[in-house]
Amino acid sequence: MTTLSLAYPRPDIAVLTLDRPDKLNALNLELVEALHSTLEEIHRNNECRVVVLTGAGRGFCSGLDLSDPNPPEAGGGLEFPRSGMRWQERIAELTTRIQNLRQPVIAAVNGPAYGGGFALALASDIRIAGPGARFCTQFIKLGIGGCDIGVSYTLPRIVGAGQAFDLILTARTVAADEALRLGLVSRLSEDDVVADALAIAETLCGYGKFGLESTKQVLWANLEAPSLQAALHVENRSQILAASTQIDLAAKAFGPR
Repeated sequence: MTTLSLAYPRPDIAVLTLDRPDKLNALNLELVEALHSTLEEIHRNNECRVVVLTGAGRGFCSGLDLSDPNPPEAGGGLEFPRSGMRWQERIAELTTRIQNLRQPVIAAVNGPAYGGGFALALASDIRIAGPGARFCTQFIKLGIGGCDIGVSYTLPRIVGAGQAFDLILTARTVAADEALRLGLVSRLSEDDVVADALAIAETLCGYGKFGLESTKQVLWANLEAPSLQAALHVENRSQILAASTQIDLAAKAFGPR
């Protein structure tokens, strides 16, 4: 039984759908491993330029599947707590895999995005919310720490430290309209959130190939820039490289025939 589906509505756009609708697309070992391998496949696909991430059914992703929270296979035969750490790290590494993907990722949040599902949305480059979208860190409600799967890094950078402390410590649920006000998502979809995400993806595909990839890389890199001057150095080099690719393309298109 598949837990993840990958479709290409056109060769340069991938739609990645978490496909455990009966579990609100909760993360189990099979889904986590499928995400790792499929994201690596997309990363190597030089024709694909944008990824839309969404969930099947009425949920985006409800977080870790608590019916099997520490599968023994994930621990590689190690004793606890080493086995638990291996599983913890494997789930958490999904966020860096999304961040390091050369293609921009648009999270089309169609329903609840809780815990690990919230973390996947936060690791994406653009987030849009459908009418049924709900966001919750959830971790602290389970009796564990509230900081997990990268949210203590990504959330403050998206909504600011004050709002992030509130959302992580209280684990309160945020509906789509409040998510927009907080800056947690950049757009609301009134109907078909995947269709709206695909429209954004088509816009991005109209831009230069190198320029689109490098823009994502520079944005993430400059979140850690120690100064404006350091950020400018990264931007300047990226722009010159992007300009050189466009000049080469123009020369080929309009040069002597």
